[in-house]
Amino acid sequence: MASPGKEQSIGVFDSGIGGLTVAHAIKQKMPNENLIYFGDTAHLPYGDKSEAAIQAYSIKIVNVLIEKKCKVIVIACNSASSAAYELLKEYVPASLKVINVIDPMVDLVSGKFHDCPVGLIGTKRTVQSGIYLKKIEALNQNIILHSLPTPLLVPMIEEGFFNNKISHDIIEKYLLDPVLKNIDALILGCTHYPLVKKEIVDFYSGKIEILDSSAVVASALFDYLSSQELLKDKKGGQDHFLVSDFTESFEASTKLFFREAVQLEKHSLWN
Repeated sequence: MASPGKEQSIGVFDSGIGGLTVAHAIKQKMPNENLIYFGDTAHLPYGDKSEAAIQAYSIKIVNVLIEKKCKVIVIACNSASSAAYELLKEYVPASLKVINVIDPMVDLVSGKFHDCPVGLIGTKRTVQSGIYLKKIEALNQNIILHSLPTPLLVPMIEEGFFNNKISHDIIEKYLLDPVLKNIDALILGCTHYPLVKKEIVDFYSGKIEILDSSAVVASALFDYLSSQELLKDKKGGQDHFLVSDFTESFEASTKLFFREAVQLEKHSLWN
């Protein structure tokens, strides 16, 4: 694969709509850039899948993004970042950078919250992998991580249940868990969760900092593209949204985030 160029698109993938929070943050930070977004809606959610299954899906998706000549690939999913990032780094051509959603957040937490108790909510896959704990402990900042799996949140959000009484009750039930007592900050360890960030902020009444990975990842991506002189100079071209299966919730969410109807292209991973 030849060295990437400025005009090539940024590849972003997730199991479904959660990664749209990252895609939206990227467009806000870098409006000139074009995206190729792959939502693996046929296999969502990844949070309850095996590591081997997530790796298989991720390899298939990355092959699509390589064929589309993306200049960088963003894994906009915590479950895929924990299960497949190391594999994908070795799999892609040496000239192609892969960015995950975990490392930028770990860097932020280690720089801002040393000697503090920090909470983490995420899918079962992300929490049970211990990936945040391992990476945070390796930095020796005396950060005590309090992790809680919150498996109902992703299917709830995927079905459009957010900012209503159902989501409020489920979120409150999770956040009242004693594991999260007396924390100074809370990591939203899933890219779906910014869709319910307001409800989480309201629960804590602004008393703790809510850490949203979408903006953090967009900043890390901006820094990388700047350092490699790969930032696009002007607008042009278009974004593409690929899905492994059509769903009404995904189509509605793309409109919600991008304030316009987007053309969804179905692309089976198992042709």
